[in-house]
Amino acid sequence: MIRIGNLPLPPGGDMEQLRKRAARALGVRPGELGELEILRQSIDARNKNETHYVYTVEVSMAHEERLVQRAPGRNVTLSRREEYAFPKVGRKSALPPVVVGMGPAGLFAALYLARNGLPSIVLERGRDVDRRTADVEGFWSGGGLDERSNVQFGEGGAGTFSDGKLTTGTHDPRIGTVLDTLVEAGAPEDVKWSHKPHIGTDVLRRVVKTIREELIALGCEVRFEHRLEGLTIKEDRVAGVRVASPQGEYDLPCDALVLAPGHSARDTFRMLRGAGVPMEKKNFAIGVRIEHDQRTVSRQQYGPAFEAFPPSDYKLACHLPNGRSAFTFCVCPGGQVVAAASEQGGVVTNGMSLRSRDGRNINGGLLVGVGPEDFPGEDVLAGADFQELWERAAFRLGGENYCAPAQRVEDFLAGRPSEGPGAILPTYRPGVRWTHLTGCLPGYVTQTLGQALPLLDRKLHGFAAPDGVLTGVETRSSSPVRIIRDERFQSAVRGLYPCGEGAGYAGGIVSAAVDGIRVAEAVAKG
Repeated sequence: MIRIGNLPLPPGGDMEQLRKRAARALGVRPGELGELEILRQSIDARNKNETHYVYTVEVSMAHEERLVQRAPGRNVTLSRREEYAFPKVGRKSALPPVVVGMGPAGLFAALYLARNGLPSIVLERGRDVDRRTADVEGFWSGGGLDERSNVQFGEGGAGTFSDGKLTTGTHDPRIGTVLDTLVEAGAPEDVKWSHKPHIGTDVLRRVVKTIREELIALGCEVRFEHRLEGLTIKEDRVAGVRVASPQGEYDLPCDALVLAPGHSARDTFRMLRGAGVPMEKKNFAIGVRIEHDQRTVSRQQYGPAFEAFPPSDYKLACHLPNGRSAFTFCVCPGGQVVAAASEQGGVVTNGMSLRSRDGRNINGGLLVGVGPEDFPGEDVLAGADFQELWERAAFRLGGENYCAPAQRVEDFLAGRPSEGPGAILPTYRPGVRWTHLTGCLPGYVTQTLGQALPLLDRKLHGFAAPDGVLTGVETRSSSPVRIIRDERFQSAVRGLYPCGEGAGYAGGIVSAAVDGIRVAEAVAKG
C-alpha cells in the first residue's frame, strides 16, 4: 500500500479533487490510481482566512516501491497494515464465561468471545436500550429517577447517553477492529477516518442494540435487570456469582467472570471490598459543565467560513499557581447538558449530543483533578464517598427535585449568586436553579476554576464570556477506584477479570472496547 498524506482540500471539495491531488503527489495521472481509501481527515485552521480539510489516503498499485521513490510529493510512503487476529482458544471449561455489564468493555468482551466459539452469559443490571431511553426521557421530563435504568445503568453503559466520541490517546492495534465492528453495527463510515470521530447518542442506541442481537445469534444469553450481588470464592478462585433479578436471587456457577461494571457501580465496589478483592484509590476529576453559543465558538475556531465546516469543539487546559490543573473534558458540540444521576438524592451532570450536533449550545466538562490526598479517610472507597458528598450537596442546592445548580460565568468570577440567565440559555433538564456554585464544590475547586477561566479565555476568546452557563456538578469523569489485576488480566481472585472504565483501565468508548477485547483474549487462552 502507498500512503499519501497532507492533501489539502477546500470545504465542498469532492472525491474527484482528492484523487487529483493524490495523483499529483504520487506523480501519476488520476486515472492510473487504484481505489482510494481515506485514512484520516482533519481541519487546518491555523490561518482562519484559509481554513481547509487535510487528508491522508492509501492506495494499492503495482510497482509501489518504485513509485514511492520517484514521487514528487513529500508525504508519500509505503505502508503495511497489520490485520487483527484473535489468539488461539485454549479454554477447556464446560462452564460459559460470565460477563457483567453491557457498556463498551462488556459488550466487546462478550462479542469477541462469542465470535471465537465461547458464548457467554451476559448480566446487565439495567434495562434494554429501548426501555432505558423511555426511562431516561421520563426522568428528564420531571419524573422519578429509576436507579435500575438511567444515564449510567443499562444497555450500552454510560456512553449511550453521550456524544459517542471515539477519540482515544492509545495506539493499540485493536482500535481498527473496534471501529470496523461499530461500522458493521450501523455507525457512520466516517468514524474510521475522521480526526475527531463521533457517533451521536441517537445512532449509538441502534448500534448497541445491533451488537446485542449478534450476541444472541452467536449463542449468548443476555439477562437484563440481573445485578451482580456477590461472589462465591473457593481457594482464592471464583466459583460462582450471586445474582439479583426481578424473579429473585439465584446462584450461577462461574469460573471466568469478566467484570465490567462501569464507573458508577458503587454498590458493586462495596461488595468487592467485602469479598476481599484487591482495589486501590485512583485520581479522577470534579467540576461543572460549561455552555457557550455554538456559532460563536465555531467562528473563533474556524474563522469567517465556519459555517462550511461541522460544529467546532475545543480542548483546553492550564496549570495554576496553586499546583492544580483545570481542563476541559468530553466536549459536546451542538449538544445538551444532561441529568446523569444514578442514586436517589444526588445531582450529576454530563454532556450529550446527537449525530447532527445541531443544537444551539456547545457544552463541555470544566474540571479540576483530584486524588486520594483530597479524599477524607483511608477507606479504598473514599473517592466514591467524596463524589457522593458533592452530588448530594448539588441536589440540595438545586432544590431537592433534581434541578441542577447553575451560575453565569460573570457572576461566578465576581463571587455573587446568579438570579437568571443571560443570552445563553441552559439546556439541562428538568431545569436549573440559579445560585452560587460554591455550595456544591470544594473550595480549592472553585478557586482553581476562577483562576482558570481567564487563562483559558486567552486560548479560546469568549470561553469566559459573561453569559456562559456553569452547571454543577460533574463528578463521574472516571472511576474512583482501580480493581487490581495482573499481566494476565486477572485479579488475585483467580478467574476474576476486571475490565473497562469502571475497573480503572479505560477512559472512553474506544479504550474500554479495546480493553474488553484484551480481556476476552485472556479468558479464551484459559
